Amino acid sequence: MSRRNTQAINSIQRICHIQKLAMDDIYARAKLLLSIYRDVCWSTAVRAEDLEENLICYCSGDLSDALVYLETFAPAEKKVQFEERVQSLFETRWMIELVDSAMMKVREFPHNGNLYFEILSRCYLDKFKYTESDLLELLSMERSTYYDRKKEAIYVFGISLWGDALPKMMRFIEDVADEMKDMPEEVLCG
Repeated sequence: MSRRNTQAINSIQRICHIQKLAMDDIYARAKLLLSIYRDVCWSTAVRAEDLEENLICYCSGDLSDALVYLETFAPAEKKVQFEERVQSLFETRWMIELVDSAMMKVREFPHNGNLYFEILSRCYLDKFKYTESDLLELLSMERSTYYDRKKEAIYVFGISLWGDALPKMMRFIEDVADEMKDMPEEVLCG
């Protein structure tokens, strides 16, 4: 087998074919998502802290009192702003949970799963951003091998996300929507 035609790449190609996933699209989307992940996590933490500080300003330091105030007494536009900010945080949290779920699948991949997990974690997910030379030393790899394994890892992550984690999330959302259709309106509206 040549350097670029590894057993893992052959397996990745088969999985993409079986799941009807376009390899180029999976790779591009996965790489883009991974490249913004660290910044999204940082931004989310800042937004969550800001939201908590704003809520605490309403009711002298007690978060539950601030939430009661917002629900009961706050003007409508404040409620809408709050709901939009909370929704944005939850959407970001779901993305983070999807990435976490996909990473667990990466670790389970039969060809170098643990190595792929390490590469992706250190390259894209860890709070600390490693230099290339640090990564090569930490992983005890030659540069060319590192780039081959990194590319394979990104493919496996993409397959894990778009072929497993997202479909599971979509089924969950559909199940919840189906359950909610059968609920009386007074239960849904509180």
